[in-house]
Amino acid sequence: MVINKQSTLTLYPLTIRKDTKNYIVEDIRSSEFYEMPKLCIEAISMINEGHALDTIEEILKKSYPNEEVDMIGFVEDLLEFGLVYSIDGKIVSKDVEKRIQSNGFVSISPKIGQFFFNRYSSIIYLLTFIATVLTFIINPELFPSYKDVFLFDLMMYNIIVFLILTFLLVILHEIGHVLAVRAEGLPTSIEIGHRLFLVVLETDMSRVWSIPPVRRYRFYLAGMYVDIVVLFVALLIQIMFSSQMIVVGIGKMAVLSTFIRILYQFCVHMKTDLYYVLENWTGCYNLMENGQNFLRRWLPFIPDVNTSKAFDGEDKVIRPYAILYLIGILITFAVLIFYSIPLVIHASILVSPGLSEPLSSILFWDAIVFFLQFVIIFGLLGYSWSKKYRLNH
Repeated sequence: MVINKQSTLTLYPLTIRKDTKNYIVEDIRSSEFYEMPKLCIEAISMINEGHALDTIEEILKKSYPNEEVDMIGFVEDLLEFGLVYSIDGKIVSKDVEKRIQSNGFVSISPKIGQFFFNRYSSIIYLLTFIATVLTFIINPELFPSYKDVFLFDLMMYNIIVFLILTFLLVILHEIGHVLAVRAEGLPTSIEIGHRLFLVVLETDMSRVWSIPPVRRYRFYLAGMYVDIVVLFVALLIQIMFSSQMIVVGIGKMAVLSTFIRILYQFCVHMKTDLYYVLENWTGCYNLMENGQNFLRRWLPFIPDVNTSKAFDGEDKVIRPYAILYLIGILITFAVLIFYSIPLVIHASILVSPGLSEPLSSILFWDAIVFFLQFVIIFGLLGYSWSKKYRLNH
């Protein structure tokens, strides 16, 4: 379809909200969101008033003499987003397939979410965090070690218990996000995803853009709030049931799993929950991509990301984030060095002799189960990567 400077457009219904720095434009049909500066919002307003593109461009150039105004290019962007209904009275064929929004967990009443996440809950979770830190200081022997996984003599028992426990705790983490989203009456869903080499569960929080920025923090922090409560309860269990080895051992596993998961939240190079807190706080919604492009000047191994140019004034935000990005990488390596690698090496040394045992030996199957878990993990990781590839193509 031909677009010229005299063209007039009709857009699909949009909702526009002021955000931290710019504006959030919502496509009401699909609940997809786009960040745009004030200049674009004024252009959309004049388009809706029926002005021709040349008239809009002339007005905007006078209002924004220091900005590059290209209405043809802007309309091409709107077409790519699927926001244009017609041009010069001719209906546009929608080439962009709209993402189907989740309507999951609507059976959970918002009142249940509000019970756990309200104006006072953050104080309670903060006090729980302080109590957890004090517990570690008073009882340093409770600090987690990779050896806490080895509760039973047979590795398969350790693997089964640790994986089931970790899975349940991850589910609790995601339920925290779900309840926070439902507290606002919004739908959501939980899906399998990945962050670098880690297989994760992810709660769809795309609809939170309809909520003012100051109220979005609870969505992003809800999972960590749950983790802090779990960590504190697991520490109390070890103290209260110190004479019961199995109970204490499971408590240690819970502490180890939760502690590592909280550490990973500070790895903001992987778009963790804390990364989204930073995005929301700064109002820079391409923070990681812009930070990576900034770091590539000195670190060419950083991924090359195609993204739009940073908005004016975001440079002062991108530079501090770049430092946090590097700190996150160091934390990732620290977890690998002090927890993941020693655990795998120690476990491999313990079970490897079992491979030379006969098929009838429990030690042989103990070794098989241990190495089989890596096949499952890499299989899930491959599924997540292939899913992302299919969505992007």
